[in-house]
Parts: sequence; structure tokens; C-alpha cells
Amino acid sequence: MKRRVVVTGLGMVTPLGTGVDQNWPSLCDGVSGIGPITRFDASSLKCQLAGEVKNFNPLDFMDQNFIRHFDPFIQYAMASAVMAMKDSGLESAKHDKYRTGVVIGTAFGAGTFFEYSHTFVTQNNLRKVPPFFVINISGNLAAGTIAIRFGAKGPNHCVMEACAAGTNAIGIAFRMIQWDEADIMIAGGSEAGLIPTCVASTDILGALSSKRNAEPTKASRPFDADRDGFVFGEGSGVVILESLESAIKRGARIYGEVIGYGNNCDAHHITSPSPGGEVQALCIKLALQNAGISPADVDYINAHGTATVLNDVSETKAIKKALGDHARKVAISSNKSMIGHMCGAAGAVEAIFTLLTIRDDIIPPTINLEVADPECDLDYVPNNARKGRVTVALSNSFGFGGINGTLAFKKYTGS
Repeated sequence: MKRRVVVTGLGMVTPLGTGVDQNWPSLCDGVSGIGPITRFDASSLKCQLAGEVKNFNPLDFMDQNFIRHFDPFIQYAMASAVMAMKDSGLESAKHDKYRTGVVIGTAFGAGTFFEYSHTFVTQNNLRKVPPFFVINISGNLAAGTIAIRFGAKGPNHCVMEACAAGTNAIGIAFRMIQWDEADIMIAGGSEAGLIPTCVASTDILGALSSKRNAEPTKASRPFDADRDGFVFGEGSGVVILESLESAIKRGARIYGEVIGYGNNCDAHHITSPSPGGEVQALCIKLALQNAGISPADVDYINAHGTATVLNDVSETKAIKKALGDHARKVAISSNKSMIGHMCGAAGAVEAIFTLLTIRDDIIPPTINLEVADPECDLDYVPNNARKGRVTVALSNSFGFGGINGTLAFKKYTGS
């Protein structure tokens, strides 16, 4: 029999702040964390905006030696894991370290460290290349350092699956507990991709918003008729997944229950989703099937909602095909309107926001939705948060290479 899996801890770093207490109220109030790029001179680019992490103090979570040796993507992941473990009570609680694992997703890994190190190569000064370069570019080091910090000797994985990495990391961890391969999993995603190479490449690709450099908070416009691309974000999100038995045994606070996971691939194009949304719809159906629920049970969907022309239309079609007539009764919103697209961290952060939606019965808005695209004709909760009972919710992530992931969550009632 598959075991039930619950969420007992949350940790996050986003353009809205550090920790749930800084993030959740701002998200519900429709606050945007997007502003001008300050990390480098972006004046030659069409898009000069991003959701940068601000006022983050890594010394609150790790020592100076760790900070000196490891890329910001690893630092963000560690900070979120420390917050989540503390929140769960597991930081000080006795638990089986051999039944505790880690899965962390990312799209770009240690890009900051790579660019910094490569400057010495271009200067023909190879003796200055940092010795920790080769360690940082091993994408699994976020998961590895978290495991070391908490003595987690169970399953350990790095999921490098583009914009679906965070969602699939949580999905994989969920199944490990379901199938009795672990009791506790530290799972999520982290990204620090606001580096010149990544931003410039995506800008040249034409995927980034470029119309509103003078109005940064208006730039990310999921489902709006005047959207023109996504805005980069950065940060991390980590959840603590735990078997229901383990959580009950130690009297843990439970945010919600993970009840389903779907994963597949469009096999269509390296950057564009399949236009009809058929495979994404199947991914949603797989999550519903895994959860043992029907479309009519779904109250809310945290959309991938990137604000690219193709994604928003294909996701709308996918939701309609997956949920049928019920699609028009479901509240849908995109967090990316406020935090930008956090790439490998996006799905993990959005999973956290979905759990908080369930906990508080507050549906965060999709800001900047002024005139909906006629092909995006569902209920996207425009501009203002909404109170409403949310018992079952889905969170979608769709990434480059056609990779798709959907998580299903349920309010935990103690039964």
C-alpha cells in the first residue's frame, strides 16, 4: 500500500524576501519583486529587468567559509533548507538519518561561480581559477551540502530539468516516501541565473519581456493580451516531506498533504510547448489519476503562467482538456507575475505558495492582467487576492525540452 505523504516544513528565498513570513503577505497583496537589473550592466539588452533577491544575508544560515566556497544557488538552497528544517521541528528532533534524503532541482546550477572563474581563463591566468570551481559545477552540490549539514544519509538526487526541476524534485521525493524508500525528504529547487550569459542568451532568444523597462512592476503579465515574454527571477524553495506516520508520531504541524504527481514530455520542440496542450493535459491527468481524484475535485491551479505568448495559450488549452467543463469553475493564478520566472526554483516556490493557499483559503492574484488574451479565457484571479475554500490544488511546471510536471495537494483534515 502506498504511504501518505505530508508537508511539515517550508523555507524560501525570493525577490519578495526571505522566509514565508516575508513572502506570503506580499504575494497576497499583489506586491511585485521585479525591478531593474543591478548585478551587471544590462543596458545593451532589450530586457533590463529581473526579480533579484535583495536583502538576503547568507550569514543568517551558514558560515563565512561556506559562503566563500559556494555559488549563490547553493547558498539559496541551503538557506531554504535550514528554514524548512527549523520550521518542521526536525532540526532538533530525533529521526532516522538513514531514512532521510534530499532532492534539489536547478536549471543552471553554479552559473555565477562559472562566470567568475572563467574570467581568469580569458585573462590567461589559470593559476587563479578557484579550486572549488569543479565542485561548484557539479549540480548535485546543493543536495550534497544540505545532506552533510543535516546528516541525511538516505536517497540523494540532483534534478536538472529546466523550469520543471523544482516540481519534479518534489514529485520524486514524494514517490520515494510513498514507496517506503524514505521517511523524510528535503526537497525543492534553487536558482541564481541572473548572470550576463544566461540573461543575454535568453534575451537574444526573444523569450524575455522588453516593452516595460521603464515600468518594471508591470512587465510580467501572464495571460494578458499585451504580454511579451517572461522576466527572470532567482531564489529557492524547499519543503520537508514526511510520511504521515512519522509526522503524527512526533506531533508535527502539517501544512497539507501531497496526493499526486504527474510527469511526461511534449517531445515537440526544445523551447516551445506543444501548441494544442495535449501532453500537458495528460500530465495534469496523470497527477489526478495518481491522487485518485476527479477534475471536479480541483479548487485551484497554480499555473506555470510564464507570460510568454505560447505558454499561456497552451497551458489554458491543457487545463481545459484535462478538466473539461470544470476548468471554467477553477480559480487559477500565476505567481510569476510578481516574482518572475525562477526557472529551476519556480516549481518549488510555487508549491509552497500552493500549500499556503490551501492553508489559508486565500488565492493570490495574477497581477498586471488588464485585458485577457481571448485565447486565455479562464478565471485567472486578476489583480486582487480572493478568499475561497481550497481543499484540492494543483501546481503546474513546464520546461525547455518539453518536460512537464504537475503536483496535487490536499488540505489535511486529520483523517
